[in-house]
Amino acid sequence: MKSDLSTESRKSKEEKKVLRKQLKASHTLLKHEGVCTTPQPTKSLVIANGGLGNGVSREELTAVLQEMGEVEKLLMPPHKPYAFVTFRSEDGARKAHANLNGWKLQCGESSITLYLSYVDSVKCKEGASVPLPEGLALVEHFVSPEEEAQLLNVIDWSPTQGDVTAQKSLKHRRVKHYGFEFRYDINNVDKDKPLAAGLPDECVPILQRCVEQGHTNVLPDQLTVNQYESGQGIPPHVDTHSAFEDTILSLSLGAKTVMEFRHPDGRVAAVVLPERSLLVMKGESRYLWSHGITPRKVDMVPAEAPRADAPTEPGIQSNLTLSRRGTRTSFTFRKIRHEPCHCAFPSACDSQGAPSPSPGPSLPSCPADAARLEEEYVHRVYSTIASHFSDTRHTPWPRVCHFLSSLPSGSVLADVGCGNGKYLGVNADLVTVGCDRSTALVQICAARGYHAFVSDALSVPLRTASCDACISIAVIHHFSTAERRLAAVKELVRLLKPGGQALIYVWAFEQEYNKQKSKYLKQIFKEDHGEFSSTNLLSEKSQKSSGEKVSDLSCHLENSHKPSDMQGVSRVPDARLSVHTNRTAFTSQDLLVPWHLKGGKSQLEENPDLSSSPDSSLGSDSNSSQRADAKLSPAFPQASASALKLESSTVPVFHRYYHVFQQGELEHLCAQVSGVKVKSSYHDQGNWCVVLQKE
Repeated sequence: MKSDLSTESRKSKEEKKVLRKQLKASHTLLKHEGVCTTPQPTKSLVIANGGLGNGVSREELTAVLQEMGEVEKLLMPPHKPYAFVTFRSEDGARKAHANLNGWKLQCGESSITLYLSYVDSVKCKEGASVPLPEGLALVEHFVSPEEEAQLLNVIDWSPTQGDVTAQKSLKHRRVKHYGFEFRYDINNVDKDKPLAAGLPDECVPILQRCVEQGHTNVLPDQLTVNQYESGQGIPPHVDTHSAFEDTILSLSLGAKTVMEFRHPDGRVAAVVLPERSLLVMKGESRYLWSHGITPRKVDMVPAEAPRADAPTEPGIQSNLTLSRRGTRTSFTFRKIRHEPCHCAFPSACDSQGAPSPSPGPSLPSCPADAARLEEEYVHRVYSTIASHFSDTRHTPWPRVCHFLSSLPSGSVLADVGCGNGKYLGVNADLVTVGCDRSTALVQICAARGYHAFVSDALSVPLRTASCDACISIAVIHHFSTAERRLAAVKELVRLLKPGGQALIYVWAFEQEYNKQKSKYLKQIFKEDHGEFSSTNLLSEKSQKSSGEKVSDLSCHLENSHKPSDMQGVSRVPDARLSVHTNRTAFTSQDLLVPWHLKGGKSQLEENPDLSSSPDSSLGSDSNSSQRADAKLSPAFPQASASALKLESSTVPVFHRYYHVFQQGELEHLCAQVSGVKVKSSYHDQGNWCVVLQKE
């Protein structure tokens, strides 16, 4: 009898918990999405946490819904963490509501808890469709499965073939060139030095078919083979006009992917490239629109063609689902150009005076190179954006506040790299002083009544052993060599008194840790270019004492990078720095992070110190809880031409250098400093953190 009562009690507690979560989901949907639920049964339900933005595919959700009754319509809005379902009868909806509330849906390796509520009607904003770029064509099933296998088998990735095919292992993919090598250091082709390896014979019948079907007028003489593993991609680019003729042909083999085309005016068209398809780029699509592949493991794509009698929503992409990427190999065929380009797009044409795309800076090979890189891609950029950088920095991070609040009254604190001084006033019982490399930021500190001075973090003009505590928040990852990062830690330790403590935060390579994605990866874009991130509708705002986020309904797609698995990370000393693609897992430890400016206001879409406020239109990010809408002076007097890029005449982009730390790397760095021990270390929302104590 007691056992029965105990079981009923447990069941009652679980039911109450599910009801609380269901009500919370309803409130969240109303507050943030404007979705109104009703307590009265209807044929339609909203499924919280069951959306594409949460990593739930249409097939996975449909399978469990069909067990409840006949589904009339399933609407999964792009990028959203919820979905709508309408059953043929109210009985089906009642059954789903009764049985699926609190149901754990298995999505790959993740388990996602669903919460369902009735809605009177299904409403969704119409999505504005972007037509395909002019001159772009996609031919599905262009090669047979047998031809696909034959083409893939002809590619020999062994190192012995590198000399004749100009094989490269880039940060984001593997590359082979045939006929002529495309040199990424100059973004062009050396036309007087053909490669020993011409195009493979197996490609000839494919190219002849392209000519016969009118896709090109001439046979290409250059082939680039790219191999992408899941999670890899290629930055947006326009193939150099002076290097190649008009038509570009690209075969997708092995797996499908999504390629994004971007017009200079901001339009974005996401194009699904099915396996064995041929993409043809001519005219405007070849010369003016950039094309690229965002590095991610899952794409949002149209589901299989719906039934002829299936109801559809006008203007809404209602049949989207998720597609997990596999290993894709592309064969891109081009014809070498021997005369200047006279295309109709002079603003993008290097033959007609437009600047050629300049390659990014290289990793430094000596101390002087390191200092120059940091001056151009860190110091000058922050000097230029200081005013509105400060406007995005007003909410201190909770774990840093906890450290500062734990210090005894009267302690002397040095904030090395203090920015606008947001931590200098956290604990009024401390004697605080800050320093920063940016004169403009130090002036902001002074205007706020804080004591701060201009100084490099490698040489702080304070007496040795003069501080009870030091903090270095999001600073050391801007140093471009291991030696300079070590010197920065040593300088912090020098300032500490015996027994003093230092808190260090750096950006982490592992933006997914312990099966939890950082806020940086969870950001849901409002652009309709096919990108999405895993987001949890009911995530808690509180934090564990370890600094890891508490998530009531954790849902993640896949580990972007395991700590021991650093595939795709380039360690070549003279490698060019790549530009990071926002809201994606890192594929390199050394990179440039863009700071976007649109319409005179900072959108900061790729700034790793962004807003995590739930009501922010900019969404959440890995390193901060701030809002960003401050203006930048149009003159840009401090930023160098290299660090400032113009995506169009009105969209300046500043590139900042970062070295993102692997798990254990920060502890290893600190262990090289004598007279100090690591008191504790933890991962806090996409950052690696340590507390040091001077012995």
